[in-house]
Amino acid sequence: MQIITLDGRRMTDRRQTHRYLAMALRFPVYYGRNLDALADCLGEFCGNAILVLRNAEAMRQSLGEYGDRLIGVFSDVAKTSGLRFFIDPD
Repeated sequence: MQIITLDGRRMTDRRQTHRYLAMALRFPVYYGRNLDALADCLGEFCGNAILVLRNAEAMRQSLGEYGDRLIGVFSDVAKTSGLRFFIDPD
């Protein structure tokens, strides 16, 4: 099982967040760079991985409500796939 660690400090705005996620999660070039596309690609390409989010509070400060929605996508996909999602308590 692959462990993927994401750094919330690298998610400073929506555009940068999706650019970073596409690179860190090795999504295909057709990744739509929005929350729906994220959910689709997480389920398809990260289904048996462990996803760890570090510096979640820094991400939330930068992204506000969008950061909470992003965490919601990670959590929702983890409930319906083999993905396991954890927030590192920093």
